[in-house]
Amino acid sequence: MARALIFPGQGSQAVGMGKALAEAFPQARAVFEEVDAALGQPLSRLMFEGPVEELTLTGNAQPALMAASLAVLRVLEAERGLDMARDVACLAGHSLGEYSALAAAGALTLSDTARLLRIRGAAMQRAVSPGDGAMAALIGAEIEAAREIASEASEGAVCDVANDNGGGQVVLSGDKVAVERAVAIAQARGIKRAVMLNVSAPFHCRLMGPAAQAMRAALAEVALKVPVVPVYANVTAAPVSEPDAIRAALVEQVTGTVRWRESVSAMAAAGIDAFTELGAGKVLTGLLKRIAPGAAGSAIGTPADVAAFAP
Repeated sequence: MARALIFPGQGSQAVGMGKALAEAFPQARAVFEEVDAALGQPLSRLMFEGPVEELTLTGNAQPALMAASLAVLRVLEAERGLDMARDVACLAGHSLGEYSALAAAGALTLSDTARLLRIRGAAMQRAVSPGDGAMAALIGAEIEAAREIASEASEGAVCDVANDNGGGQVVLSGDKVAVERAVAIAQARGIKRAVMLNVSAPFHCRLMGPAAQAMRAALAEVALKVPVVPVYANVTAAPVSEPDAIRAALVEQVTGTVRWRESVSAMAAAGIDAFTELGAGKVLTGLLKRIAPGAAGSAIGTPADVAAFAP
């Protein structure tokens, strides 16, 4: 069995995530303590106790989700004998999850990853004035149809494909007026479901240009190593290993499409037949069933999940 570890993105956060792990395992507590120290904030308390409105803020949700994922990884290494180089063929993460994957693979330190995600979240929030941008999900639309709808809806404004999640799920992002037009066009064309999303900013579109520049500057200041196992980049759906190429991919990712469907398909084509999602929720495991139905999928986020895991 060839295994990939996958790491969730924003939207998977929930109050209480990581709490049971921290109570059961010192390795998890150590991760949360290091992230708290790196940010100068008791983020773990917010993760464990809420309030949900504060946890959901982009600048908190991004490092929190990463911390939850890395806590699971450290516990698996200590308690279940997981060895990254021996037991894992590759890694990938959805949006901010790409940072989690790079930290898991040793390309970034945990503290640097937490600080980068705090910068990323704040920069993405600042890039567009509240109410000016929007995102919408098209359910039952394949990527080419979604691109056509986005192009028709733009009319001089921005309407880009933000996420190609697979299984006929595509997310559009851009100026609110253009995204609203896209929803109307999709509904008129008989797309199964087209809905506006409750998000704080239009992620992964050209409007995020200022955030991309902020990340270019932030990434230039941190040390990056070659990952111990390949990490698939969102923007290329292919492995990236050279530090400067990793930096470039992370900058491009801020405004570019998260090519998750293609990433999972590429890993499956390369022989991956087991995908293990680490951290909060099971969103990626659910998508997996529609992208690579022959592959085994599992999600690990609780002590019970850890006990059931076999490397």
